[in-house]
Amino acid sequence: MAPAITLAADAPTLSAANTGFMLICSALVMLMTPGLAFFYGGMVRVKSTLNMLMMSFISLGIVTILWVLYGFSLAFGTDSGSVIGWSSDFVGLSGIGKTELWDGYTIPVYVFAVFQLMFAIITPALISGALADRVKFTAWALFVTLWATIVYFPVAHWVWGTGGWAFDLGVIDFAGGTAVHINAGAAALGVILVIGKRVGFKKDPMRPHSLPLVMLGAGLLWFGWFGFNAGSWLGNDDGVGALMFVNTQVATAAAMLAWLIYEKIRHGAFTTLGAASGAVAGLVAITPSGGAVSPLGAIAVGAIAGLLCAMAVGLKYRFGYDDSLDVVGVHMVGGIVGSLLIGFFATGGGQSDVAGLFYGGGLDQLWKQLAGVAGVLVYSLVVSAVLAFLIDKTLGMRVGEDDEVSGIDQVEHAETAYDFSGAGGGAARTVGTVPPAPARETPAAPSKKVDA
Repeated sequence: MAPAITLAADAPTLSAANTGFMLICSALVMLMTPGLAFFYGGMVRVKSTLNMLMMSFISLGIVTILWVLYGFSLAFGTDSGSVIGWSSDFVGLSGIGKTELWDGYTIPVYVFAVFQLMFAIITPALISGALADRVKFTAWALFVTLWATIVYFPVAHWVWGTGGWAFDLGVIDFAGGTAVHINAGAAALGVILVIGKRVGFKKDPMRPHSLPLVMLGAGLLWFGWFGFNAGSWLGNDDGVGALMFVNTQVATAAAMLAWLIYEKIRHGAFTTLGAASGAVAGLVAITPSGGAVSPLGAIAVGAIAGLLCAMAVGLKYRFGYDDSLDVVGVHMVGGIVGSLLIGFFATGGGQSDVAGLFYGGGLDQLWKQLAGVAGVLVYSLVVSAVLAFLIDKTLGMRVGEDDEVSGIDQVEHAETAYDFSGAGGGAARTVGTVPPAPARETPAAPSKKVDA
């Protein structure tokens, strides 16, 4: 998704077809953030539903403004030292002509900017699932502001900006395995190591309160992900975007089936939560790799990711970190799997002529992928932990224990998700109107994906 170098004689002209396609893809990616809100919102207890929805929705507001003011310039401006960009014309998006084309492509700069904006919006929203039930909303809003500025914008430049160190190294990340998913997953791990566990972790029932909401959210994510992935080629004149579209569907299906098979063998049931989580794991893994592998390779990528992510979600019980909705187990692990498998399954006939180990390319690309994964993971984890620590020591990151137990929705938003006070009883907004949270399976059976 970085600009290509073209000769003046070969300068592109605006393509109405590609421009329209990219606007549709941008809208699809925007839909993923509300989809994520439903996906996460269904997985928490009743008393945290609205807070979970709001932690995703607030990103639509905060990151949009930051992107216009300076985010686009930091991510995609002229490179400085291979770590950050800056172009004054991009500040406020004020120096861009309405028909000015993004360098080397047939779409306007405005279209590229708004497409990339949707990626910037959803990435911090992904982190929120790890922090369910216990974070002050004001602290979260401040964290999103700082994290987008200090972590996401520079990492996007590393991976996709011309001159970024990962881009120049040759790291392949078609649509965000490192910049989005490993970035968010590592950040989630850094924050939860600072703020600690929920009250009652490993003791109290914490099952999802609405599996239909989870399935609805997963369906919206799957639908929007076609724009996320296929749109990242910024057009489809050479068929690579079409390949990515096909591979997105194939890998997602394979991951969902692999997760369900693992679940059935290990715990004797095919769960709806497992199906939704397996699908998301496949979407995550194919995001960096789908332009480089064949459909058969996409089956392998999806199946491996579905299996490994299903196994990884139980690690929080073994190591004692409270990743509420398994952002680490699905997004960080899935992003790592998808990024590294490029080094094995890249055919050399997709987005580039780079071939992986299984196609005669040796280990060269695998080492590049490993460098990209490690660099983003370490940077995001460390900086995110530092940000969480500073906010916790100043503003305070967590709500009080009593407020957490009674319900963060009422405390932080003065509302509850469901009102059972009677027909037309919309004025009643007390914790007493909310039924008790349903029981969740104990930590002894974590792979039934209690907090997905």
